[in-house]
Amino acid sequence: MLVLMTRTMIFSLSAMLFLTGCSTLFMPGIPRDPVERLQYDIDRIVSDSTFIPARASILVESLDAGDLLYERDSKLLMRPASNTKLLSSAAAIALLGADFQFRTAVMADTPVTDGVATGNLYIKGYGNPDLTSADLDSIAQLIARSGIHTIQGDVIAETSYFDSIYWGHGWQWDDEPWEYAAFISPLSVNDNCVRVTVTPGTAAGDTVVVSLHPATEYVKLINRAVSVADTAVNPLRVSRSFVMQRENVIAVDGEMVAGKMPREIALSVWKPELYAATLLKEALVRQGVAVHGTVRSASTPEGTHELVVHRRGLDSMVVNLNKISDNLAAENTLKTIGAERRGAPGSALSGLYEMRAFLSTIGIDTTRFQIVDGSGLSYYNLLSADMLVQLLRAMAQRPEWFPLYYASLPIAGVDGTLRTRMRGTLAENNLRAKTGSIGGVSTLSGYVTTRDGERLVFSILMQNFIGGNRAYRDAQDRIGALLASFSHRRAL
Repeated sequence: MLVLMTRTMIFSLSAMLFLTGCSTLFMPGIPRDPVERLQYDIDRIVSDSTFIPARASILVESLDAGDLLYERDSKLLMRPASNTKLLSSAAAIALLGADFQFRTAVMADTPVTDGVATGNLYIKGYGNPDLTSADLDSIAQLIARSGIHTIQGDVIAETSYFDSIYWGHGWQWDDEPWEYAAFISPLSVNDNCVRVTVTPGTAAGDTVVVSLHPATEYVKLINRAVSVADTAVNPLRVSRSFVMQRENVIAVDGEMVAGKMPREIALSVWKPELYAATLLKEALVRQGVAVHGTVRSASTPEGTHELVVHRRGLDSMVVNLNKISDNLAAENTLKTIGAERRGAPGSALSGLYEMRAFLSTIGIDTTRFQIVDGSGLSYYNLLSADMLVQLLRAMAQRPEWFPLYYASLPIAGVDGTLRTRMRGTLAENNLRAKTGSIGGVSTLSGYVTTRDGERLVFSILMQNFIGGNRAYRDAQDRIGALLASFSHRRAL
């Protein structure tokens, strides 16, 4: 009898363990249908307590089948931050064309005789946001090689290709002087910034060493920072004068611990067109060309003739724009669209007019959103996840636009603003999307391929939180990993 009871107990225990194992795989409330399970898993992510004060707007669709896979408040108007660049880059590719080239022209207003330009030299910008000091060095070298050794007049910055509005609509005053809010100009160079490197001394009491890149007389430097032995009571501060008046004076104050690694800060410069003209003058002098005049701004008179034209392709600009989320590139591109389509001077308003017209041609209702700049830095912008998915889908359906558009997006775990995200998941080297971040806003919209090889399009917009955006970026990464690992095959 005792043996029989033991066998019965063993049988009952085995059955219970089996059922318990099954319930572990398929717990009550967890869907077995793959799409429903995906929805369940995303709902769990955005049901976290982190989202109690915040809003999340999400839409996921199959690009191949057109099926709706997930939706949460997708028609809600949200601040897109740099997801705005998805519109700017799409409009640039469609309206300017992948073969479009930005120009920077250097002209003389008098004939050159025996190597002497008796008049002025003009450098005119046509919106290139990616011009560098190295490009100006090349221009100066070409001018010197042409036989010019003396310029008796001035070096003049010419900016008539754009209007005179150098700040985006709705930008915050205290975004200045940081790199992400550089002034807008058709004649831009080095992202309209100067890089400041601060190196502590080897011993306490040493003055820190400050260097500028590029080294230029356009920016003045005041260095009051010192090295300390172990703890910096007064943190290092590097800023340009901008509150009471805008000046190209960089002040370095505070303390750095001796022997520590250098710090590099990029700051915007005031009147970047004069910055570019100054760098050109300095490059000419290094090439042995004597420049007797000063640097100033003016319009190009009749009768000038071109000496050198520098060109930069839109294709490389768009990749730079989206990969690193370059705000200046987006704003310059928006005004370039306006100038090319509606005539100079290009403005944000004329560029936005052309952008809306383009969006209408691909079926987007432009009365259901608001956009005021090209970069997304403005808090006045309001888009929806539904609208962004419409845009991404429309671009994917146009073979003449999509290759460049797709190639411009950051790749998860590989490059751009996604280079450190979603590593070790199926989204790595797979998901391509545009990030976005301003205070209280974090966004991610793009494309991903599932475990079955199905292409999905998605938009994730999150806002109304305080503090950092780390928790919201982590939620986006978890959703991205879920999408990459999704399969329509029913779980066994």
